[in-house]
Amino acid sequence: MAESAIPNELSLNQPWWKELTRYHYLVVIIASCGWLFDCMDQRLFILSREPALREVLGVGVTDAAVKSWSGSATMVMMIAWATGGIIFGMMSDRWGRVKTMVVTLLIYSGFTGLSGLARTGTEFLVYRFMVGLGVGGMFGAATTLVAESVPARVRPLALGLLQTLSACGNIIGSLLSTQIKPGQADFMWGMAGWRIIFFVGILPSLLVVPMIFVLREPERWKEAKRQAAGGTDKSKQFGSIPSMVRHPVWRRNLLVGVGLGLAGMAGLWGIGFFSPELISTALKGQPQDVVDRVRGFGTAWQDVGAFMGMLTFTFVATFVGRRLAFAGAFILCLGTTIFVFNFLRTGTDAYWMLPMMGFAHLSVFGGYSIYFPELFPTRLRGTGVGFCYNTVRYLAAGFPPMLMFLNRQLIEANVNEPFRKAATVLSFIFVLGLVTLIWAPETKGKPLPED
Repeated sequence: MAESAIPNELSLNQPWWKELTRYHYLVVIIASCGWLFDCMDQRLFILSREPALREVLGVGVTDAAVKSWSGSATMVMMIAWATGGIIFGMMSDRWGRVKTMVVTLLIYSGFTGLSGLARTGTEFLVYRFMVGLGVGGMFGAATTLVAESVPARVRPLALGLLQTLSACGNIIGSLLSTQIKPGQADFMWGMAGWRIIFFVGILPSLLVVPMIFVLREPERWKEAKRQAAGGTDKSKQFGSIPSMVRHPVWRRNLLVGVGLGLAGMAGLWGIGFFSPELISTALKGQPQDVVDRVRGFGTAWQDVGAFMGMLTFTFVATFVGRRLAFAGAFILCLGTTIFVFNFLRTGTDAYWMLPMMGFAHLSVFGGYSIYFPELFPTRLRGTGVGFCYNTVRYLAAGFPPMLMFLNRQLIEANVNEPFRKAATVLSFIFVLGLVTLIWAPETKGKPLPED
């Protein structure tokens, strides 16, 4: 195996960075770019869904209808994300980590480009579903590849860095929207800005070249496959969800991962990623170019906060412990979400409040990249990570439409500032993460598990 349970004396007596080779750096860089561009696509969608749907739904569509379709589009992508995470998580255990990364990259980048050709609301939802399949598969394959390729002492830092750099993808998407304005009706070649910005989303497909010619499957995975091929224990299947559920330890870890994943995923996609709509609410009556500018730069600053949050989580988890890092992150999520959604009133507020919320919400995602690969053995690692990180989206997918449903109900009840109050109610999903930590094992300083 590439990593032993007990590091040798030479390894312990030298600085951790001396254990790294040129290939280790390339693995982290290429895998991080795969996930970074994945996150860029998510940001392009978040900033473009409202103007895209406003155009394809036709003249006279109401704000409430656009928000409702926005919630549905987000829900559809999250359902596909979950489906892709399960399918490609199992495939990464069976086919290999690198092959799975190549396939998922081509899917999400290709259908992002096709989203720019949508002519109806239904077409837009279909393209976003296909994008979601690819997006869901990338995370599990990339994190598993890194976890199994780098030295043990470097693993949490490398995985935390992979997730931290994903914020750069969000920042790139936000900054692109300030130059290619999604809400501009005739931006280029007679097409709206949102169409052009989706076409730009095709470019990450070029990353398949270094993936194919530079990356190789981890020795840990290849050795496990060789042992399985020569073994007689049919219960130890690769990429098998039933095999994982039947084992008491992996089943417990699976439930812990799902609980942690649902709290963060529902909070981010059901509330935090509706910050553009919060800005639109706060700046209602302002010119569209002002709203677009604040949304673009405001979400970019939100992503800067996310970068710092994931970086902070990485160091706390590495040097203090995984469970304490998660506990602090979920408490911050609850407090900052309620604060921001109730007190953001101006463009200036967006520039300092959204980074706070980004710091909190995305810090837990830094934890997912570090913690989830440490919960499962090699034969089930891709499946387990994909399940914990993506299956929860089936449940979290209900939160965007739930937010809009609560918004409509509060409007009908003549409640003041219904959108803000609906978000406040849903923010208590973060308490689920705190409760789940009761059963979560501490993995700091332990080798990747095997069975």
